[in-house]
Amino acid sequence: MAYPEKYKYTREHEWIEVAGSVGTVGITDYAQNSLGDIVFVDAPKVGTKVEKGSAFGSVESVKAVSDLYSPVTGTVTGVNEELATSPEKINTDAHSSWIIKVELSDPSELDALLSAEEYEKFTAEETGK
Repeated sequence: MAYPEKYKYTREHEWIEVAGSVGTVGITDYAQNSLGDIVFVDAPKVGTKVEKGSAFGSVESVKAVSDLYSPVTGTVTGVNEELATSPEKINTDAHSSWIIKVELSDPSELDALLSAEEYEKFTAEETGK
């Protein structure tokens, strides 16, 4: 799987794409593949404050429930309402199925995230491939 170069990645398998001061957040293809069929996405409401590295919601699959971790600190400005009725869209295309949009409090936090190349190496080490 090729990971989009324009995204930054977390070791918890979230991605973020930043435009101006707003970051769009989703889970990686690796994460959705590990989870299996996604049946529910629990996302915060617009206006909720999120902290870098803290859980902001969860994704439920037929296998397990996994927490979602924010790659940045900020305020939720948008929630992908489509996922409430069609959570499987993440399985179909994880890298275009965003979950939340966040107004960044501290853009320098992005510097600590992984590039696409670093994320690919990280997942390869995690799987032993």
